[in-house]
Amino acid sequence: MALFIRDPAVDALAEEVRRLTRAKTKTEAVRNALEKQLAQARRALPVRDRLARALALADAMGPSDPSVDMKAWTDAMWDDR
Repeated sequence: MALFIRDPAVDALAEEVRRLTRAKTKTEAVRNALEKQLAQARRALPVRDRLARALALADAMGPSDPSVDMKAWTDAMWDDR
């Protein structure tokens, strides 16, 4: 879905960010600014919320296989160096 900037003040801000960051386009400047803002907002989340997200990702992976010897597997990875 396209994002149209209809507000002249917001358009001017996007252009200034583009110019100062040397982005090739306003789209690139807006994307970079939004990604940085999103990363900052995620870092500001309480540890409990960040941990809940990590635990949900781990749960989505499913249960671990108790027959896997992680030490042997890790040692084998390092022995190949």
